[in-house]
Amino acid sequence: MTEKITLQDHQLERQIVLSRLIIGGLLAFVLLLLLFARLFFLQINQYNYYSTKSDSYRIHVQSVVPTRGLIYDRNGVLLAENIPSFTLSLVREHAGDIDRSLEIIGSLITLTEDDIEKFYTRLKSRSVPFAAVPVRYNLSEEEIATLSVNQFQLPGISVEAELVRHYPHGEVFAHTVGYLGSITEEEIRTLDPVNYRGTHQVGKMGIERFYEDILHGRVGYETVEKNAHMQLMKVLDRTDPVPGQDIVLHLDSKLQQAAVDALGDYRGAVVAIDPQS
Repeated sequence: MTEKITLQDHQLERQIVLSRLIIGGLLAFVLLLLLFARLFFLQINQYNYYSTKSDSYRIHVQSVVPTRGLIYDRNGVLLAENIPSFTLSLVREHAGDIDRSLEIIGSLITLTEDDIEKFYTRLKSRSVPFAAVPVRYNLSEEEIATLSVNQFQLPGISVEAELVRHYPHGEVFAHTVGYLGSITEEEIRTLDPVNYRGTHQVGKMGIERFYEDILHGRVGYETVEKNAHMQLMKVLDRTDPVPGQDIVLHLDSKLQQAAVDALGDYRGAVVAIDPQS
């Protein structure tokens, strides 16, 4: 039986291999050229754009709310003051399982269904990622200590301090001094958007409302640097807020209290016949 002999054209094979190498080299050269062109476009032509965009994520300007002015009676007795209040907040991106976190928090401190419902409402309405969302307000010192000890099992939580309005005499001066309340949509249209940036409450009645501009003060600003998780790294610049002015009334708190005690549960009015003032 005769064996078949396959004749190979080595020169043709070399030409085919060489042509493939040339084509492959040209394709690689074109791809490298396109890559360098893209890098040049991004790093040179678009440098300012991406640099500004990067800074916008890294550097933030945030408002510093001014301390509201105090209200005194004619004898220097405090009628309206600011006291520190502590708020428990949670960052969703750091918390992991939110339901589990809330369950643990509820086992450590008082957390009502209303607190949880309002937390989820705030969470849905937040405007930026990594923003701390309030879970519960007005924490006691005991609750703060309990949360601090158990913070290892609650990633993403923080306790923040802020000043809230307090009226030492309760309802005795309520009709005169007034009170603060959340800013409504109608009030937003009339208030200075710059000076009230970061402010959530304004005077709703009495002295608090009539002298709102004087009591409020002027807002300050901080330019801060934050990392990719929106955690504060450092303060780059700060313009301190101007505190609101204190107000001294002509009212006498002792006389007012005496009138309230005299009337008791009756409805009526007290008239000063000859005050000589």
